Amino acid sequence: MAGWPLVFIKTGLRIVCAGTAGGLYILILGINAYHAEASAALVRDGQLVAAAEEERFVRIKHVAGFPIQAIRYCLAAGQVAPEDLDAIAISRNPMAHLWVKGWQALRRGLFSRGTRDRMALLTNLRSFKAILAEAIEATPEQIRAPIHFVEHHRAHIASSFYPSGWETAVLLSLDGFGDFLSGMWGVGQGNSLCLQGEVAFPHSLGVLYTTITQFLGFQSWGDEYKVMGLAAYGNPGPYRRAFETLVHQTPQGGYRLGLEYYRHPTMDVSMSWAAGAPTLDRLFTERLENLLGTPRDPAAPIEKRHTDIAAALQERLEQVILSLLRRLSEKYRTPRLCYAGGVALNCVLNGKIRRETPFRDVFIQPAAHDAGTSLGAALYVAHQIYRQPRSFIMKHTAWGPETTEADYRKALEKGALSFRRFDPEALCEITAEALAQGKIIGWYQGRMEFGPRALGHRSLLADPRDPKMKDRINERVKRRESFRPFAPSVLTEKVGDYFPEGHPDPFMLFAYPVRSDLQKKIPAVVHADGTGRLQAVDPTVEPLYWKLINAFAAKTGVPMLLNTSFNEQEPIVCRPEEAIACFQRNAIDCLALGPFWIQREARS
Repeated sequence: MAGWPLVFIKTGLRIVCAGTAGGLYILILGINAYHAEASAALVRDGQLVAAAEEERFVRIKHVAGFPIQAIRYCLAAGQVAPEDLDAIAISRNPMAHLWVKGWQALRRGLFSRGTRDRMALLTNLRSFKAILAEAIEATPEQIRAPIHFVEHHRAHIASSFYPSGWETAVLLSLDGFGDFLSGMWGVGQGNSLCLQGEVAFPHSLGVLYTTITQFLGFQSWGDEYKVMGLAAYGNPGPYRRAFETLVHQTPQGGYRLGLEYYRHPTMDVSMSWAAGAPTLDRLFTERLENLLGTPRDPAAPIEKRHTDIAAALQERLEQVILSLLRRLSEKYRTPRLCYAGGVALNCVLNGKIRRETPFRDVFIQPAAHDAGTSLGAALYVAHQIYRQPRSFIMKHTAWGPETTEADYRKALEKGALSFRRFDPEALCEITAEALAQGKIIGWYQGRMEFGPRALGHRSLLADPRDPKMKDRINERVKRRESFRPFAPSVLTEKVGDYFPEGHPDPFMLFAYPVRSDLQKKIPAVVHADGTGRLQAVDPTVEPLYWKLINAFAAKTGVPMLLNTSFNEQEPIVCRPEEAIACFQRNAIDCLALGPFWIQREARS
């Protein structure tokens, strides 16, 4: 089978390890399948070994279906044979919330597209072991591990709480829908998750955001982050009352949609998660058009009305969630929050949690969207089913594939590129000098990141001081909308100098105001609202990336770099061949591919 190679090493009996169930290492494969952001994760004795999204291998953004390549990678990275697995954890549970699922099937009709889609997925889940065996070139008899179905939001919550390192925390998951819930909350203590609140179909803050994303002309799955960026240019005032109609806060601190504006509660809205790029039918009704006006055609220019609608959406989302968080803090009386789900990727809202709620510590793992449920399902089984003690703390995102020097050379020779090899210190020095000269650098180092953010392993880097750099990268490299912002990677010890309210989060999930007197010094990474989506770079966690930024600081006096994902209208590059191809077809000046330095030849 083509794809990621399988490398199985027969280990016989696994190493005895005190304190685990049965005295042996417990190997758990977590899988998010037949859902957007298909992914896999391998956990050994409570420690994450490998994790990856299927999109990076098949080169289709947000790909759904069965994550064949991601599973194959995880098993190869852990040197695990199929028969070595102790458990398989799936981040959905067909038996969860049956009353909601059954009622909706009856309302839509047993032969509706939506119901047929659900039944097809249920068939796949029933034959899961056979599908998995075929994917990894094994027989079903070789896969002796039991399959555990973990409810979607429990997987989200587990993905955040268990790697946080905290003994006690408030737990919150918010997204579109998973197992027909859009939200869940409670409190975690030790291994236990005490989940006491939920919001069921058809009410969803994720659906609210997706509906307006579609209305504003952004039709692709996952385009919500574009609307978040657009909101900084608008004034919410003209549409504030409209959004109070679109979503209501409940006396208990929850939320309910104004259902007459949405198609999904009563109409046959189809969602395709079986294979390929996810698709979703239109979610808004004519009542929404009467409320907000004519929807924007995707090809039409963005007008002031559109930015104002985006701003009102963002404001209303913040009002509802911050109010819910204040209620949860009052109920559970703990200053720590573990937050997950697709809505948790809203970095503008996240940056306000500490300022506008009693929560002083907030942990959001980097793959907070559905890809992270493969990790959460595996950790849920490890700590809830096997009762393994917690020991894993997630400090970085580098859980994907890495490349050998021989493979680097092979890819460079295939690409007919001239290159030089440098040791790490010299590589950082030559890269920092090129950055200081205004060059755009492709930076491909170590293991690939898990999650939607490139954090110094598969990144495009540039000088944050250049006021023209944002437009230059958007137009000539990323080929995307001009309003889209870029993020700063900052030395941890210098975060407070530029972000007075900032906290040293390593995952680029919080936007904080940039010190007003320094905004003009780093215009390429300051958004229209005066904030920056901060990544703090710690020398003990990311030593090579820290050395590069430090070398740039020594030359310029600015302890940060502009950092964006290494891609162009595609998933982030995974293999060196993809990095080289992106470098060759775009206005990227230099490429640091592992220890190798490639500089674009001058064009006549």
